Amino acid sequence: MLRQIHHWLSAVLVSLFMGVFMANGSYAAPYAAVVMDARTGQVLHSRNADTRLHPASLTKMMTLYVVFQAIERGEISLETKVRISRNAANEQPSKLGLKAGQRIAIKYLIRGAAVKSANDAATALGEAVSGSEAAFARRMTVTARRLGMNHSTFKNAHGLTRSGHLSTARDMTFLGRRLFYDYPKFYNLFSRRSTDAGVRKVSNTNRKLLASYRGADGIKTGFTNAAGFNLVASAERGNKRVIATVFGGRTSASRNARVAQLLDMGFQRVNPQLAESRPVKVTPVVPNKPKTIKVAVSGAVRKSPIPKLRPKIAPVVVAAIDKSEVERAIDLAIKEEILAVQPQTTKPVLREAEVVPVALTPQIVVAELQTSNEPRIISRKSTSGNAWAVQVGAFGSKFEAEKTLLKTALSNLGPLDGAERRISHVTVNGARMYRARFVGLSQADANKTCSRLRARSHTCLTVSPGS
Repeated sequence: MLRQIHHWLSAVLVSLFMGVFMANGSYAAPYAAVVMDARTGQVLHSRNADTRLHPASLTKMMTLYVVFQAIERGEISLETKVRISRNAANEQPSKLGLKAGQRIAIKYLIRGAAVKSANDAATALGEAVSGSEAAFARRMTVTARRLGMNHSTFKNAHGLTRSGHLSTARDMTFLGRRLFYDYPKFYNLFSRRSTDAGVRKVSNTNRKLLASYRGADGIKTGFTNAAGFNLVASAERGNKRVIATVFGGRTSASRNARVAQLLDMGFQRVNPQLAESRPVKVTPVVPNKPKTIKVAVSGAVRKSPIPKLRPKIAPVVVAAIDKSEVERAIDLAIKEEILAVQPQTTKPVLREAEVVPVALTPQIVVAELQTSNEPRIISRKSTSGNAWAVQVGAFGSKFEAEKTLLKTALSNLGPLDGAERRISHVTVNGARMYRARFVGLSQADANKTCSRLRARSHTCLTVSPGS
């Protein structure tokens, strides 16, 4: 009974506070709030919890979550030195004042973003992890989806207002809980009143609440004209931990007062009898960085690295060519090898859909290189009725799959003579992959091929009919 009275009084106080807070349209932006029991994830109070609003610098919570993830995965380290780009140096305040070309360790950028809420530090972190601010923003959104933050979309790493850059009070409260449980060794950053950010000592933008509210230990403030004064705050008392979020405060003082009220409400409503329920940590899908392939091209290829073709080999059909330097180099090498072993007669012209049967000619037939945007595929018509296959890899691009098939075919593996080279795509965890296979083999030839490839430290997988 006494607890019910406490809950009722708390609700009355909150309602009265809201009347003052929102009277005469004095708030700066649409208001939203959530109170959560951090130990269980139970929402204790909400108001406009799923309304998509401008998160401002609450964005940096997701920036830091992705950076912590990158450190855990070994993509970067705390001591990694980052070269500051002109883009990062030119960000608007709040900022550390980093200069273009300056080098600074990741750990100082993390402190600057978490404590000072520095926009230049946040952008530099994003560029260090993903190569560009845009790529990092996409990774932030993908990470949010994997965490269940389905109403959040990120367009930058700092939170300055941009079209489509939106989140909700519920999503940000949930993210605050994730930071506490998923990366506890970094969580203490958010409670520091001040810290060394490398270029200078900085003070916490949340230091007033940290100093005035008993048990407060984070997490992040945010402000823009479009967002108003935002705050995700966490506090611990005894065996209770409460997270409270406010969007759309009129001033930092009124926002802090509102958050204190919400935290008080949360501590009154938490049921200490409920067992702690830790969230299950998930690993977001991380886009692979494209690999740069350098090919020296200086006119025609003088000496082909391709071994001489075996006699009585199945016809080779060359389809339309991609105009990249890599493919031109490969094409020239193939043409030179073919012309070296073929009588100098007029070449038959094939259409892309035509395949010359083996029985018609023992010679190698070269198709005309037609103008097309489709990548060039080199394939042989299968002369076997068998349905076994060997898979030599799955790749992030069709070109990588084609290149691997070509290199494997030219490695003098007898069982592959007459096999058809085939590429198919499949979606794995949201990412498209291209499977490179030789099909039309007997089971014995498939097993023999894989044994020989594995002996050369190559990937190989036998595939049964219908797989």
